Amino acid sequence: MPRINVTSVLVDDQAKALAFYTDMLGFVAKTDIPLGEHRWLTVVGANEPDGVELLLEPDVHPAAKAFKRALVEDGIPLTSFAVDDVVAVHKDLVARGVSFTQAPTAMGPVVTAVLDDTCGNLIQLTSPA
Repeated sequence: MPRINVTSVLVDDQAKALAFYTDMLGFVAKTDIPLGEHRWLTVVGANEPDGVELLLEPDVHPAAKAFKRALVEDGIPLTSFAVDDVVAVHKDLVARGVSFTQAPTAMGPVVTAVLDDTCGNLIQLTSPA
């Protein structure tokens, strides 16, 4: 059966994205291979070095930019990350300067919050209620 190995977020600047995803969100760099103007650049969860890799994919295709812009305009997160406690993570990230478009909100069995990743995406954080 297939399993997820790599997934991606479309970013406007790979270096800026790497700094945000590692310094602010706590991911760690896994793969960094120069490919001309861009890189094959992935991060993984700090406690999951062999887990699913998140590719910081350049949004150079015109459709990518339009797609991202439409999602942000409609307030739709590009992806979702699980955390143990959204309220605590939200408090910590706000103190570190991360901007949120949605504060922690109970939604049935989960609590969610939505942050701006500074690279053109909204990212949802989710934890059990």
